Amino acid sequence: MFLTAHPEYGFYWCARVASGLGFQVQVVAVGWEIYDITHSTFQLGMVGLVQFIPIVLFTLVAGYVADRYSRRIVYGATIAVQSVGSAVLALGAWRHSLGAGDIFAVVAVIGAARAFQAPSGQALMPTLVPPGLIPTAIAWSAGAFQAATIVGPAIGGLLYAFGPQVPYTLAAVLSLAGALLTLFIGHEGPARPREPATAKSMLSGVHFIRQNPVILGSISLDLFAVLLGGATALLPAYARDILKVGPWGLGALRAAPAVGSLCMSALLVKWPAKAGVGRKMFAAVFAFGLSTVVFGLSRSVALSLASLVVLGAVDTVSVIIRTSLVQLETPDAMRGRVGAVNMLFVGTSNLLGEFESGVTAAIMGTVAATVAGGVATLVVAGLWMRFFPSLVSFDRFNQPSGPAPQGSSADPAP
Repeated sequence: MFLTAHPEYGFYWCARVASGLGFQVQVVAVGWEIYDITHSTFQLGMVGLVQFIPIVLFTLVAGYVADRYSRRIVYGATIAVQSVGSAVLALGAWRHSLGAGDIFAVVAVIGAARAFQAPSGQALMPTLVPPGLIPTAIAWSAGAFQAATIVGPAIGGLLYAFGPQVPYTLAAVLSLAGALLTLFIGHEGPARPREPATAKSMLSGVHFIRQNPVILGSISLDLFAVLLGGATALLPAYARDILKVGPWGLGALRAAPAVGSLCMSALLVKWPAKAGVGRKMFAAVFAFGLSTVVFGLSRSVALSLASLVVLGAVDTVSVIIRTSLVQLETPDAMRGRVGAVNMLFVGTSNLLGEFESGVTAAIMGTVAATVAGGVATLVVAGLWMRFFPSLVSFDRFNQPSGPAPQGSSADPAP
């Protein structure tokens, strides 16, 4: 089995499952509690905004930290902070002492921790397996996260019926387990040069991406597609007001994209994309936009769930191709900084997309905002095919480079 054949990666994978499961349980509880307190789609969007702001503030520093210090320690410490944040939410819910503003403050702290978590985790993962198995490891990693996303929302929605403190407590325990699992990862690849904390060093990831149009095109495509087409922030409104399925139904809706993603991850583990990856990525983004439109117009629970399953499956194709491309085209010594920029582009698109969805829903209505977002994703995909022809024609992944030598194109002058 892949995990036992590569035990260091196995511990990483298990830590990712535990922390991801805890985070997804918490996400459902936070979304439902905020909507229950405020009855406002705008406030739902604010959940994404308060996580977006710390990521913007800290992402370049986080990339430098991931390349300068032990990625294993940074990754484990940030998961531990996530556990503490969930514990604070649990205690506040138990005492009935937290309002919407207090919840936003805790979520912002967790967002700051995750700003450091993503670059360190993304940069750590490729060092735990042989270079030729990196795409397979990425598919396993995506499957781990999506498995957590399937189970987490369902558990969170079910346990919320007993009070928000119950899912928050479970989230804290799971995240703590994830942090402890990182202690068993002992190998992080070859030693990396420790560059001084200068503006040039911190911005080198930005310059590297700018000089690689294939990477720039893939990251920016995902940024705008998810930013405009993200309907997940509005799922509490769909569950409560449109589909009328309650907290458990919200958990099912949250889990549906992960079901599709997990199935697609399993397929890509067995049959990884080896040729025509650029065209496959664009096809996946077009399918993502169409699935969003179908979900927005649906009044059937079955059709809504099916469209979300398809959405999750095609999004996984795009994510695995993009992530493999970034990892295999980036020298190990720069993976933290490039991963941080990737997170700023893509990771924050989910959070900022939640804010955008909440604002447009407050102005246009929930259904109109969702459909408009799906149409906008289709338009963006068409434009990017014109703007980045090298991405459309990109065929196969290259082998990863070694550490960038001094003065190479991987560390250009600002």
